[in-house]
Amino acid sequence: MKKMLAAHLLLVLALPFTAEAQEREWIPYKKLVETVRLDKFHALPAAERDKLQLYTRLNPVNKAIKPADVRLTVVDGATRHPIPLDARGLALVVPNPKWLANDAKIWTSLPVGEKMSIGFDLGAVLPEATQWHYASVMGSVPQANAAIGKVAGAMSMFVPTMNSVIFKFDKPAQLTIKTRAGDRRYATDPKHQLRLNIDEGLLKENPLVALSERPFQAEIDAQ
Repeated sequence: MKKMLAAHLLLVLALPFTAEAQEREWIPYKKLVETVRLDKFHALPAAERDKLQLYTRLNPVNKAIKPADVRLTVVDGATRHPIPLDARGLALVVPNPKWLANDAKIWTSLPVGEKMSIGFDLGAVLPEATQWHYASVMGSVPQANAAIGKVAGAMSMFVPTMNSVIFKFDKPAQLTIKTRAGDRRYATDPKHQLRLNIDEGLLKENPLVALSERPFQAEIDAQ
């Protein structure tokens, strides 16, 4: 998904020059919201996005800089609000009407001359438990396709159809789908990831799914 979207939904922004390597203004908060289409996504009715997480992806172009080491801060007048990035450069950003109205700015700690890319990932909302019914998570795939059509508008024709969820774990893990016809068992690959393709029959049956542990992310993908 990320590769297919890059040509259309990835923006690389140069930081303004300054003589010192210190925190400085980067871009307007509104620019981030509009680039990732956060406003359009969160404007969808809740029932059309309740299985989805829209992650903002912010990665230094210089691969020697770790995303988690970059400080991003929304500055709204005298108030400051951090945007924490995880090791993959992901953040959950919800549009803040006050910051949009006040034309708040995002400041960065990136060194002079460095650039940062802006994009997004779609993920499935994961229950806190390690057991859940199939449709509660895998139903995120058709929901994602419908949401992309509405949020991306004309550019949705360039976006492939989502058809799988990649479960990402911190260590080897197993997943079992307890269908009426018997258990289907799956194990993670060497990267501790497990791809589950959407199955229309299982969406209707909605069997119980059991995991050996809870994944830290469930990425919706097109492959």
